[in-house]
Amino acid sequence: MGNSKIKNIEKEVLSTNWYTLNKYTYDFELKNGQWIKQEREAYDRGNGAAILLYNKDKKTVVLTKQFRMPTYVNGNKDGFMIEACAGLLDDNNPEDCIRKETEEETGFRVKNVNKIMEAYMSPGSVTEILYYFTAEYTDDMKVSEGGGVISETEDIEVLEMPFSEALKLMSTGEIKDAKTIMLLQYAQINNLLG
Repeated sequence: MGNSKIKNIEKEVLSTNWYTLNKYTYDFELKNGQWIKQEREAYDRGNGAAILLYNKDKKTVVLTKQFRMPTYVNGNKDGFMIEACAGLLDDNNPEDCIRKETEEETGFRVKNVNKIMEAYMSPGSVTEILYYFTAEYTDDMKVSEGGGVISETEDIEVLEMPFSEALKLMSTGEIKDAKTIMLLQYAQINNLLG
């Protein structure tokens, strides 16, 4: 951390109930040279990884569907979201994490993953950086039904669908998850499915 426009940083832990919510108080130098005191809250849930599984021959993608309480309380009628497979890194590197999450959530065991980018998803309030991957899959890579880890209270539906249908669901607003939209658009722009 080397920003000369910020000094006197103080951190106060507000909650560690689910992840960690911190309040930061600091002095910030404006463009005109004036110093002002600012307060911001930042939710620290760790970093994560997301992946789009695609099959060139079948022209399909594998997505997941699960209940997301924050979307439900913000007007998502049933609270379910269609998403790309994703998970927190915990103590893993991004590549190992996404392979593990892919198998747990979708039932596919992929070896070769391609990192395409990394991005902050909500930099105004969340510390998380997300690592984005793609991987080709074939039917013989299916080693289980997927669905997530029961001990983590995951209840995930695995969706294999034509790429064209996923793009349609994105354009109609049935897919509203940013990471999924980014991965689908990447696949479309880079013609991953031919």
